[in-house]
Amino acid sequence: MADANHTKSTVKEFILFGITDRPDLQVPLFVLFLLIYVITLTGNLGIIVLIRTDSHLHTPMYFFLSHLAFVDLCYSSVIAPKMLANFLAAKKTISYNACAAQLGCFLTFMITEIFLLAVMAYDRYVAICNPLLYQTIMSQKVCIQLIAAPYIYSFSVALFHTIVTFRLSFCSANVINHFYCDDVPLLALSCSDTSTKQILIYVFAGFTFICSLLIVIISYIFILFAILRISSAQGRHKAFSTCVSHLTAVTIFYGTLIFMYLQPRTNHSLGTDKFASVFYTLVIPMLNPLIYSLRNKEVKGALKRTVQRILVVL
Repeated sequence: MADANHTKSTVKEFILFGITDRPDLQVPLFVLFLLIYVITLTGNLGIIVLIRTDSHLHTPMYFFLSHLAFVDLCYSSVIAPKMLANFLAAKKTISYNACAAQLGCFLTFMITEIFLLAVMAYDRYVAICNPLLYQTIMSQKVCIQLIAAPYIYSFSVALFHTIVTFRLSFCSANVINHFYCDDVPLLALSCSDTSTKQILIYVFAGFTFICSLLIVIISYIFILFAILRISSAQGRHKAFSTCVSHLTAVTIFYGTLIFMYLQPRTNHSLGTDKFASVFYTLVIPMLNPLIYSLRNKEVKGALKRTVQRILVVL
């Protein structure tokens, strides 16, 4: 008998179960997530345009922030449109190829965000621990390299995982118990041996998470010691205030991932997974522009100048 791993898949499309199958919640959830998505689009596009058009924000920190906003924009756009359509659709299907594309894009932007947060932590470390050499160390060439590396690595890993997942066979079961195409729910549907793929998930996820988290933790340990060495309270407050937004974003993002993936299996439920997935795929991309603008005087100043320029034109 032929190896199950090489059996041709008979599934041509998948059905996305969604967040819930309760008919009375479909329209309220549609309205809620449409509002979240509109705020996400407006906030992240606003951050990108503001940083690109205001010369006061042409610094490495805001260069990285504009890419974080771009990733958040793409990240949520991979998930939200199909999710919103399915709230109102009678048949919540997604084609085989579209499912593969969604998985690949989701993994690409998720991994990119993880390493972008690490890059931004390193940027804060250089700014606070080596302020006199900041412009030299964080040159344009270095900034481009620090941005290119997460994109290249994440695309390569996502492509590899997507190819491995969709080389598995899907024989008859096609209902994905999730609101988007993700690795784990897809593996549950496969009629192939998925043990190798599961090992690959643990290896790559562990490497990505641990490496990025170590960069963040080590950067902030050095930042903390540097701040404590500052003699004046005003100086300490000024130095720490440049890290608050990033530290908040890091805490929310990594906290959600730790909650989702490191909780005991006895307490693990699909409902909890879906809630956590909603948070880091849709809510966090909405929160990041608010986090980086509400407590940031430079961004608020740039927004004020932009509004004044628009009013002058009008």
